[in-house]
Amino acid sequence: MAELLDPRTIRRLADQIGLRPTKQRGQNFVVDANTVRRIVAKSGITSDDVVLEVGPGLGSLTLGLLETGAQVTVIEIEDALARLLPETVRSLQPAAAERLRVVSADALQVREVPGPAPTAVVANLPYNVAVPVVLHLLETFPDWRTGLVMVQLEVADRLVAAPGSKVYGVPSAKLAWYASAERVGTVPPTVFWPAPNVDSGLVRIVRRPAPATTATREQVFRVIDKAFAQRRKMLRSALSGLFGSSAAASEAIVAAGLDPTVRGEMLPIEDFVRIAEQLREDER
Repeated sequence: MAELLDPRTIRRLADQIGLRPTKQRGQNFVVDANTVRRIVAKSGITSDDVVLEVGPGLGSLTLGLLETGAQVTVIEIEDALARLLPETVRSLQPAAAERLRVVSADALQVREVPGPAPTAVVANLPYNVAVPVVLHLLETFPDWRTGLVMVQLEVADRLVAAPGSKVYGVPSAKLAWYASAERVGTVPPTVFWPAPNVDSGLVRIVRRPAPATTATREQVFRVIDKAFAQRRKMLRSALSGLFGSSAAASEAIVAAGLDPTVRGEMLPIEDFVRIAEQLREDER
Protein backbone atom coordinates (compact mmCIF):
# COMPACT_ATOMS: atom_id res chain seq x y z
CA MET A 1 0.00 0.00 0.00
CA ALA A 2 1.38 3.39 -1.01
CA GLU A 3 2.27 6.05 1.52
CA LEU A 4 -0.23 8.85 2.10
CA LEU A 5 0.06 12.08 4.06
CA ASP A 6 -0.28 12.12 7.84
CA PRO A 7 -0.87 15.17 10.10
CA ARG A 8 2.82 15.61 10.94
CA THR A 9 3.90 15.52 7.29
CA ILE A 10 1.14 17.92 6.28
CA ARG A 11 2.26 20.48 8.83
CA ARG A 12 5.90 20.02 7.81
CA LEU A 13 5.02 20.63 4.16
CA ALA A 14 2.98 23.69 5.07
CA ASP A 15 5.89 25.09 7.11
CA GLN A 16 8.26 24.36 4.24
CA ILE A 17 6.47 26.86 1.98
CA GLY A 18 5.27 29.18 4.74
CA LEU A 19 1.63 28.23 4.22
CA ARG A 20 -1.00 29.41 6.67
CA PRO A 21 -4.42 28.06 5.62
CA THR A 22 -6.92 30.84 4.99
CA LYS A 23 -10.70 31.03 5.01
CA GLN A 24 -10.55 33.17 1.88
CA ARG A 25 -9.15 30.24 -0.10
CA GLY A 26 -11.30 27.73 1.77
CA GLN A 27 -8.17 25.78 2.66
CA ASN A 28 -9.02 22.78 4.83
CA PHE A 29 -6.62 19.89 4.23
CA VAL A 30 -7.59 16.26 4.86
CA VAL A 31 -5.13 14.81 7.38
CA ASP A 32 -6.64 11.33 7.78
CA ALA A 33 -5.46 8.62 5.38
CA ASN A 34 -8.51 6.42 6.07
CA THR A 35 -10.80 9.25 4.98
CA VAL A 36 -8.78 9.71 1.80
CA ARG A 37 -9.04 6.03 0.95
CA ARG A 38 -12.78 6.09 1.72
CA ILE A 39 -13.28 8.99 -0.72
CA VAL A 40 -11.22 7.28 -3.40
CA ALA A 41 -13.13 4.01 -2.93
CA LYS A 42 -16.49 5.76 -3.26
CA SER A 43 -15.28 7.48 -6.43
CA GLY A 44 -14.80 4.12 -8.16
CA ILE A 45 -11.54 5.29 -9.75
CA THR A 46 -9.42 2.58 -11.36
CA SER A 47 -6.08 2.43 -13.16
CA ASP A 48 -7.93 3.04 -16.45
CA ASP A 49 -9.06 6.52 -15.40
CA VAL A 50 -7.68 9.97 -16.08
CA VAL A 51 -8.76 11.96 -13.04
CA LEU A 52 -9.14 15.72 -12.92
CA GLU A 53 -8.65 17.12 -9.40
CA VAL A 54 -9.21 20.78 -8.53
CA GLY A 55 -7.44 22.32 -5.55
CA PRO A 56 -5.14 19.47 -4.51
CA GLY A 57 -3.55 21.59 -1.81
CA LEU A 58 -0.75 19.65 -0.14
CA GLY A 59 -1.69 16.44 -1.97
CA SER A 60 -3.65 14.27 0.47
CA LEU A 61 -6.30 13.25 -2.07
CA THR A 62 -3.87 13.35 -5.00
CA LEU A 63 -1.74 10.62 -3.42
CA GLY A 64 -4.84 8.53 -2.75
CA LEU A 65 -5.89 8.82 -6.38
CA LEU A 66 -2.41 7.97 -7.65
CA GLU A 67 -2.46 4.91 -5.40
CA THR A 68 -5.15 3.42 -7.67
CA GLY A 69 -2.83 3.53 -10.68
CA ALA A 70 -4.87 6.25 -12.38
CA GLN A 71 -3.41 9.23 -14.20
CA VAL A 72 -4.12 12.43 -12.29
CA THR A 73 -4.23 15.98 -13.61
CA VAL A 74 -4.52 18.65 -10.92
CA ILE A 75 -5.43 22.32 -11.18
CA GLU A 76 -3.97 24.41 -8.35
CA ILE A 77 -4.36 28.18 -8.05
CA GLU A 78 -1.55 28.65 -5.50
CA ASP A 79 1.86 28.66 -7.23
CA ALA A 80 3.72 27.48 -4.14
CA LEU A 81 1.40 24.48 -3.75
CA ALA A 82 1.60 23.67 -7.45
CA ARG A 83 5.42 23.62 -7.28
CA LEU A 84 5.50 21.54 -4.11
CA LEU A 85 3.12 18.77 -5.19
CA PRO A 86 5.42 16.98 -7.68
CA GLU A 87 8.17 16.91 -5.01
CA THR A 88 5.76 15.40 -2.50
CA VAL A 89 4.68 12.69 -4.95
CA ARG A 90 8.28 11.88 -5.89
CA SER A 91 9.11 11.54 -2.20
CA LEU A 92 6.17 9.38 -1.12
CA GLN A 93 5.16 7.57 -4.32
CA PRO A 94 8.15 7.81 -6.70
CA ALA A 95 6.71 5.26 -9.14
CA ALA A 96 3.58 7.40 -9.55
CA ALA A 97 5.35 10.67 -10.38
CA GLU A 98 5.08 10.14 -14.14
CA ARG A 99 1.28 9.80 -13.87
CA LEU A 100 0.87 13.28 -12.34
CA ARG A 101 0.30 16.48 -14.32
CA VAL A 102 0.06 19.85 -12.60
CA VAL A 103 -1.70 22.92 -14.01
CA SER A 104 -1.01 26.11 -12.05
CA ALA A 105 -4.12 28.20 -12.71
CA ASP A 106 -7.55 29.28 -11.53
CA ALA A 107 -9.85 26.35 -12.31
CA LEU A 108 -12.62 28.73 -13.41
CA GLN A 109 -10.33 30.09 -16.15
CA VAL A 110 -9.04 26.74 -17.43
CA ARG A 111 -10.41 25.68 -20.81
CA GLU A 112 -8.03 22.77 -21.52
CA VAL A 113 -5.55 20.55 -19.69
CA PRO A 114 -2.48 18.63 -20.88
CA GLY A 115 -2.56 14.93 -21.58
CA PRO A 116 -5.56 12.68 -22.22
CA ALA A 117 -9.08 14.01 -21.69
CA PRO A 118 -10.32 13.48 -18.10
CA THR A 119 -12.65 10.53 -17.58
CA ALA A 120 -13.56 11.46 -13.99
CA VAL A 121 -13.47 14.34 -11.52
CA VAL A 122 -12.60 13.91 -7.85
CA ALA A 123 -12.06 16.99 -5.68
CA ASN A 124 -12.29 18.60 -2.26
CA LEU A 125 -13.82 21.97 -3.17
CA PRO A 126 -13.94 25.16 -1.10
CA TYR A 127 -17.37 26.44 -0.08
CA ASN A 128 -17.20 29.72 -2.02
CA VAL A 129 -16.37 28.24 -5.44
CA ALA A 130 -17.79 24.71 -5.28
CA VAL A 131 -20.90 25.28 -7.41
CA PRO A 132 -19.26 27.42 -10.14
CA VAL A 133 -16.34 24.97 -10.38
CA VAL A 134 -18.59 21.92 -10.75
CA LEU A 135 -20.70 23.61 -13.45
CA HIS A 136 -17.58 24.90 -15.24
CA LEU A 137 -16.00 21.44 -15.32
CA LEU A 138 -19.21 19.89 -16.66
CA GLU A 139 -19.41 22.49 -19.42
CA THR A 140 -15.71 22.60 -20.33
CA PHE A 141 -14.68 18.94 -20.17
CA PRO A 142 -17.48 16.89 -21.73
CA ASP A 143 -15.64 13.55 -21.72
CA TRP A 144 -15.71 12.88 -17.99
CA ARG A 145 -18.58 10.60 -17.03
CA THR A 146 -18.41 10.30 -13.25
CA GLY A 147 -17.35 12.49 -10.37
CA LEU A 148 -17.14 12.63 -6.61
CA VAL A 149 -16.80 16.01 -4.94
CA MET A 150 -16.42 16.79 -1.26
CA VAL A 151 -18.10 20.07 -0.33
CA GLN A 152 -19.61 21.65 2.76
CA LEU A 153 -22.80 19.82 3.70
CA GLU A 154 -25.00 22.80 2.86
CA VAL A 155 -23.57 22.91 -0.66
CA ALA A 156 -23.93 19.15 -1.05
CA ASP A 157 -27.61 19.38 -0.17
CA ARG A 158 -28.13 22.20 -2.69
CA LEU A 159 -26.44 20.24 -5.47
CA VAL A 160 -28.55 17.12 -5.01
CA ALA A 161 -31.87 18.77 -4.09
CA ALA A 162 -35.00 17.67 -5.93
CA PRO A 163 -37.82 19.98 -7.11
CA GLY A 164 -40.02 20.99 -4.21
CA SER A 165 -37.19 20.88 -1.69
CA LYS A 166 -36.52 24.01 0.37
CA VAL A 167 -32.93 24.09 -0.91
CA TYR A 168 -33.72 23.31 -4.55
CA GLY A 169 -32.49 26.20 -6.66
CA VAL A 170 -30.16 27.35 -9.41
CA PRO A 171 -27.31 24.91 -8.58
CA SER A 172 -29.62 21.87 -8.46
CA ALA A 173 -31.47 22.79 -11.67
CA LYS A 174 -28.36 23.61 -13.69
CA LEU A 175 -26.51 20.50 -12.52
CA ALA A 176 -29.53 18.45 -13.63
CA TRP A 177 -28.98 19.67 -17.22
CA TYR A 178 -25.70 17.74 -17.26
CA ALA A 179 -25.96 14.94 -14.75
CA SER A 180 -27.65 13.19 -11.87
CA ALA A 181 -26.28 13.74 -8.38
CA GLU A 182 -26.68 12.06 -5.01
CA ARG A 183 -25.15 12.46 -1.59
CA VAL A 184 -23.20 9.32 -0.75
CA GLY A 185 -21.61 10.17 2.58
CA THR A 186 -20.58 12.76 5.15
CA VAL A 187 -17.16 13.68 6.46
CA PRO A 188 -16.64 15.14 9.97
CA PRO A 189 -14.60 18.30 10.64
CA THR A 190 -12.10 16.35 12.74
CA VAL A 191 -10.30 14.88 9.69
CA PHE A 192 -9.32 18.34 8.40
CA TRP A 193 -6.59 20.84 9.26
CA PRO A 194 -7.70 23.38 10.17
CA ALA A 195 -11.06 21.91 11.20
CA PRO A 196 -14.04 23.66 9.58
CA ASN A 197 -17.15 24.51 11.59
CA VAL A 198 -19.44 22.15 9.67
CA ASP A 199 -19.58 18.63 8.27
CA SER A 200 -18.77 18.01 4.62
CA GLY A 201 -20.79 15.96 2.16
CA LEU A 202 -19.70 13.62 -0.60
CA VAL A 203 -21.65 14.09 -3.82
CA ARG A 204 -21.51 11.54 -6.62
CA ILE A 205 -22.12 12.97 -10.08
CA VAL A 206 -23.03 10.79 -13.08
CA ARG A 207 -23.22 12.53 -16.40
CA ARG A 208 -26.19 11.90 -18.68
CA PRO A 209 -27.23 13.30 -22.07
CA ALA A 210 -28.60 16.84 -22.00
CA PRO A 211 -32.38 17.07 -22.56
CA ALA A 212 -33.40 16.88 -26.22
CA THR A 213 -34.53 20.38 -27.12
CA THR A 214 -34.48 23.15 -29.71
CA ALA A 215 -33.39 25.58 -26.96
CA THR A 216 -29.74 26.11 -26.15
CA ARG A 217 -28.22 25.51 -22.75
CA GLU A 218 -27.72 29.27 -22.39
CA GLN A 219 -31.43 29.90 -23.01
CA VAL A 220 -32.47 27.26 -20.49
CA PHE A 221 -30.08 28.67 -17.90
CA ARG A 222 -31.47 32.19 -18.44
CA VAL A 223 -34.93 30.87 -17.60
CA ILE A 224 -33.58 29.12 -14.50
CA ASP A 225 -31.78 32.26 -13.32
CA LYS A 226 -34.91 34.39 -13.73
CA ALA A 227 -37.17 31.78 -12.10
CA PHE A 228 -35.06 31.76 -8.93
CA ALA A 229 -34.06 35.44 -8.79
CA GLN A 230 -37.06 35.94 -6.50
CA ARG A 231 -37.97 32.37 -5.68
CA ARG A 232 -41.27 33.14 -3.92
CA LYS A 233 -42.73 34.78 -7.02
CA MET A 234 -45.13 32.91 -9.28
CA LEU A 235 -43.50 31.90 -12.54
CA ARG A 236 -45.47 34.39 -14.66
CA SER A 237 -44.12 37.24 -12.53
CA ALA A 238 -40.59 35.89 -12.26
CA LEU A 239 -40.33 35.50 -16.04
CA SER A 240 -42.15 38.71 -17.01
CA GLY A 241 -38.90 40.55 -17.73
CA LEU A 242 -37.65 37.73 -19.93
CA PHE A 243 -40.81 37.55 -22.04
CA GLY A 244 -41.67 41.26 -21.99
CA SER A 245 -44.69 41.18 -19.71
CA SER A 246 -46.53 39.02 -17.22
CA ALA A 247 -49.20 38.25 -19.85
CA ALA A 248 -46.61 37.15 -22.41
CA ALA A 249 -44.86 35.04 -19.79
CA SER A 250 -48.19 33.40 -18.87
CA GLU A 251 -48.85 32.61 -22.52
CA ALA A 252 -45.43 31.02 -22.92
CA ILE A 253 -45.75 29.01 -19.71
CA VAL A 254 -49.16 27.68 -20.75
CA ALA A 255 -47.76 26.82 -24.20
CA ALA A 256 -45.11 24.81 -22.36
CA GLY A 257 -47.88 22.85 -20.66
CA LEU A 258 -47.45 24.43 -17.23
CA ASP A 259 -49.43 26.49 -14.74
CA PRO A 260 -48.32 30.16 -14.76
CA THR A 261 -48.96 30.42 -11.01
CA VAL A 262 -46.45 27.67 -10.12
CA ARG A 263 -43.12 28.66 -8.59
CA GLY A 264 -39.78 27.79 -10.12
CA GLU A 265 -38.80 25.74 -7.08
CA MET A 266 -41.34 23.10 -8.14
CA LEU A 267 -40.01 22.53 -11.67
CA PRO A 268 -37.60 19.83 -12.88
CA ILE A 269 -35.09 20.63 -15.62
CA GLU A 270 -37.44 19.31 -18.33
CA ASP A 271 -40.00 22.01 -17.50
CA PHE A 272 -37.41 24.78 -17.70
CA VAL A 273 -36.42 23.38 -21.10
CA ARG A 274 -40.00 23.55 -22.39
CA ILE A 275 -40.33 27.15 -21.23
CA ALA A 276 -37.04 28.11 -22.92
CA GLU A 277 -38.39 26.69 -26.18
CA GLN A 278 -41.08 29.38 -26.10
CA LEU A 279 -38.59 32.25 -26.26
CA ARG A 280 -38.87 34.25 -29.48
CA GLU A 281 -35.78 34.96 -31.55
CA ASP A 282 -35.50 38.51 -30.21
CA GLU A 283 -35.74 37.20 -26.65
CA ARG A 284 -33.11 34.56 -27.20
